[in-house]
Amino acid sequence: MNSQTESPVQTVICLKWGTRYGSDYVNRLYGMVKRNTERPLRLVCFTDDSDGIQEGIEIKPMPPFDLPEKMRSHPFRRMFIFAEQLNDLQGTVLHLDLDLVVTGSIDKLFNFNPDSRFITIENWTQKGQGIGNMSVFRYRIGELTEVWERFRPDPMAMMNLYHNSQTFVCRTLGDVDFYPANWCLSFKHSLVPKWPLNFLVSPKLPEETKIIAFTGQPDINEAIRGEWPVSSNWKKLYKHVRPSPWLADHWR
Repeated sequence: MNSQTESPVQTVICLKWGTRYGSDYVNRLYGMVKRNTERPLRLVCFTDDSDGIQEGIEIKPMPPFDLPEKMRSHPFRRMFIFAEQLNDLQGTVLHLDLDLVVTGSIDKLFNFNPDSRFITIENWTQKGQGIGNMSVFRYRIGELTEVWERFRPDPMAMMNLYHNSQTFVCRTLGDVDFYPANWCLSFKHSLVPKWPLNFLVSPKLPEETKIIAFTGQPDINEAIRGEWPVSSNWKKLYKHVRPSPWLADHWR
């Protein structure tokens, strides 16, 4: 980021479509980022349903759905954010998923490695492969158009080739940067103790952590209560989590 050309306002964007996450997730995200910045903040939510989203959050329309039906609920749908123009947004933005908990300063997420075109979290299950987990990423509007230009002519071809959007984006860009590993953690991959300690020890929050991402299950409210829904009885032998009530102190 060029301090001479960037706005002093830090812009955070999120996307909400479908019914998986309600407006309460957007409102909580707004509360979390407001408490964890010392700078002017702009939170922009791209959504197809703004009902219940609180005042102070800017609402922008999701583009009309004209993708293959298979992509209606798939993360590939968010590729429009890499087009040359994104509504009236300009400059650097920080994208945050709705299913995460902010526990520390987001200012450092804007400051770190300011010249990076694209910076994200190294995916916890693909270490060393150059693949990010796009729960959290920062980029400049209109500077990663190669992603959109490659995706838009044949979306299904890209989905069939890469299967998930984060692999597609990272392979298309070729060279991505990562935040320090302890800044952005996965609840289930990073914080839940390994079996069998997960039956005895509750997850704890590391001091330097700024974001906790919730991929798959458990959801945030389940993690607070110490519940891990499983689809079969044998998974109950190892998929277990003790309550993490401290999450509720941040997720508000």
